[in-house]
Amino acid sequence: MSYETLETERDGPILRVWLNRPARRNAVSPLLLREVGDLFRGLETDFETRVVVLGGRGASFCAGADRKPDPAARAAEAETTDRGRRFLGQLGRRACRAIEECEAVTIARVHGHAIGGGACFALACDFRIAARDAVFLIPEVDLGVPLSWGGVPRLIHEIGAARARELLLRCNALEAATAEQWNLVHRAVDAADLDAEVDAWASDLAGRPELAVHMTKTQLRGYARLHTLGDATESDGDLIAEASRSESFRDRFAKFGKGS
Repeated sequence: MSYETLETERDGPILRVWLNRPARRNAVSPLLLREVGDLFRGLETDFETRVVVLGGRGASFCAGADRKPDPAARAAEAETTDRGRRFLGQLGRRACRAIEECEAVTIARVHGHAIGGGACFALACDFRIAARDAVFLIPEVDLGVPLSWGGVPRLIHEIGAARARELLLRCNALEAATAEQWNLVHRAVDAADLDAEVDAWASDLAGRPELAVHMTKTQLRGYARLHTLGDATESDGDLIAEASRSESFRDRFAKFGKGS
């Protein structure tokens, strides 16, 4: 398939997927969410792909919500009412669920910024490898809305409730070195070494016995579901729609986007 916001590269059993809106720092748009969901769901019938690497073209992995949508996107979302916001929330939840449920092993290649929805994309992957100068930021509470897309239970599962509480409620930027200490990323390496590190992991995982890898990933996913909110994330879109009604959210969102 061809995509407007994604680019793919095939290297035998390894598929590299690039968020491809570099001029917008790969900011999340409705189309990008649809295409991410479609691509990862499409891999359900792709038995050749063993590893998927998710990265971002340009200066950042993903800068979160697009605060300056192009005219076409703005027109398409002119009716960003409660129903529209709920729809966007569900698009994001489904995209992250598609990444999480991918049968292939997934690796997030993180550089620059992973903000909000970008952090959610990374969390949905099995592994996260980051450039040492990469920064994770979850600013939702500062903006007046809760983190959605199933990000909260995934974050708790990966780094524990205490660290998740700090990251979510204090909204502080987290550099890759600290993220590695917190187990948010599996490796933090110099930017110049990022591709080599990601390629080494991808090649190693692609070369392991296929059935054993598949069954182990299934076991790990089952365990994670026992210890997360599971289908309670279905209400994510409703939470966003409710919180984003306020003038406070609109003001904070506009200020957060200045200069980006």
